[in-house]
Amino acid sequence: MTIQEVAARFDELAQQEKWFEIQDELFADNVKSIDPPGSPYFGYAEGKAAVRKKGEDWVKKITKVHNVHTTHPVIGGNHFAVGRTMDTDVEGFGRVKIEEIMMYEVKDGRIMSEQFFY
Repeated sequence: MTIQEVAARFDELAQQEKWFEIQDELFADNVKSIDPPGSPYFGYAEGKAAVRKKGEDWVKKITKVHNVHTTHPVIGGNHFAVGRTMDTDVEGFGRVKIEEIMMYEVKDGRIMSEQFFY
């Protein structure tokens, strides 16, 4: 798939909040997931299984969703980015509001890395 096709499919699934389907369908086996240094919520994970566990661990802690929204992708070279707003109640943290940029690197038709800026 081209980057345009990957970004379009990502957008289709993200607008439906199908994040695990994005991982299953679009992530490379050796994908990297990178959060800001010192993040109280997430860390670093490498490999499809570890990235999946990182996501599952977070979802298990969400006790209430107030609002979530993802923008449509913007493509530049072999990267695309989306904006994401999450307003949730999270076990151990209380109400958490995150406004972030999520950047994805694509190589050979697969997402090789995701990096979050918040």
